[in-house]
Amino acid sequence: MQPSVLQKYGEARLPRYTSYPPSPEFSPTVGFATYGDWLSRLPPDDPASLYLHVPFCRSMCWYCGCHTTITAKDQPVVEYLDLLRREIDLVAARAPQPLRVDKIHFGGGTPTIVAPMDFVALMDLLRDRFGFTATAEIAIEIDPRTLTIEMAGALGGAGVGRASLGVQSFDPVVQRAVNRIQSEETTIEAVDRLRQSGVGNINFDLIYGLPHQTVRSCIDTASSAAAMRPDRFAVFGYAHVPSFKKHQRMIEEAALPDSAARMEQALAIAKALVAAGYVQIGLDHFALPDDELAQAQAAGKLRRNFQGYTTDTCETLIGFGASAIGRTRQGYVQNQVGLGFYSGSISDGQLATARGYRLTAEDRLRAEIIERLMCDFEVDVPAACARHGFDAAELITGNQKLRELAEDGVIDLVGAVIRVRRDHRFLVRAAAAAFDAYLYKSGRSHSQAA
Repeated sequence: MQPSVLQKYGEARLPRYTSYPPSPEFSPTVGFATYGDWLSRLPPDDPASLYLHVPFCRSMCWYCGCHTTITAKDQPVVEYLDLLRREIDLVAARAPQPLRVDKIHFGGGTPTIVAPMDFVALMDLLRDRFGFTATAEIAIEIDPRTLTIEMAGALGGAGVGRASLGVQSFDPVVQRAVNRIQSEETTIEAVDRLRQSGVGNINFDLIYGLPHQTVRSCIDTASSAAAMRPDRFAVFGYAHVPSFKKHQRMIEEAALPDSAARMEQALAIAKALVAAGYVQIGLDHFALPDDELAQAQAAGKLRRNFQGYTTDTCETLIGFGASAIGRTRQGYVQNQVGLGFYSGSISDGQLATARGYRLTAEDRLRAEIIERLMCDFEVDVPAACARHGFDAAELITGNQKLRELAEDGVIDLVGAVIRVRRDHRFLVRAAAAAFDAYLYKSGRSHSQAA
């Protein structure tokens, strides 16, 4: 790749396109009343996904971009669980009939900060209020440093089948620089506990672009992690946004790699994982060949949502907890981010929706084009436009970004079919951004494209 091309596109701040429009476009014009109306109109037979956010951790990792609060005590977590239960009741009461639930994901923060018996009780409530499908998948994010034998047993007993473990880097120099000390032995022990408890599908999260990180340390981490044979990997580039995440100011900016070094690290991790027998999924995920994610990609059925690449085809996503994002066919909603505001809404018997976005027909078209580019690295724009009743010329003609991408060798533009070149797939978000009608309006800072 030419250095000028990498500098032009790789240093651009772009959304990860896990939704479209991205969340900076959400506004208070969509509030709890609107969401209540959308819930009341949910199609009775459509399956739904649930996302439950637990915004607590025992310590702060300085690279973290999540909404979380540090607590050494259990009482704030107990009080929060009471709010979650009340929100579940509020949502269930507004749905026309019990939702058919096909996917459940617990995110954080550290969801396993919840006491084992409380987690089991929460799962019992969900099963009581909603109708789980026979194939419903339950997944949870885990900090291996705090996973106990008791919690692993509770997860297995409650039906959790997939766990995503934060690994990030095994390099002790990097770990000290980001305030997350986690040995390989700790990670192996967590994996063993989960598998012995019946949680058979394991995902690992890795990060590149961290302070003091090198290509060598990235390869070593990827190789060590692959030896534990998780089913999937998600490999993310660190997004340094200290103006939004003040704890990131603890990271030494001079120790962060530049765009060229970040790309080298990402490519080195990808090469190491592929050599270990994993299939690259889209931009930044990897899976064993028999994993359903790899099968979905091969069949052209890969999807993308707030958790990244997925096989989830549900149109409805119900978000529970502070800052949680949900979606119905009408649009997106997000709960109050601050714990105090979230608590106030739920305590008043009111949905905690703080803002959202009502989708237009054009939004749905652009969302499909962006998703296919992110998942398949190509898209037939006329075919997509025909499905949505639009003229492809409206999106292609006069699209200066597309012409520049083609001239710079990032994409091939054959008629109105767009293909990201294999050696430039690392810049797929730049291709997706050519169809983002909102990108340069919000002024919000995103992560680097490379």
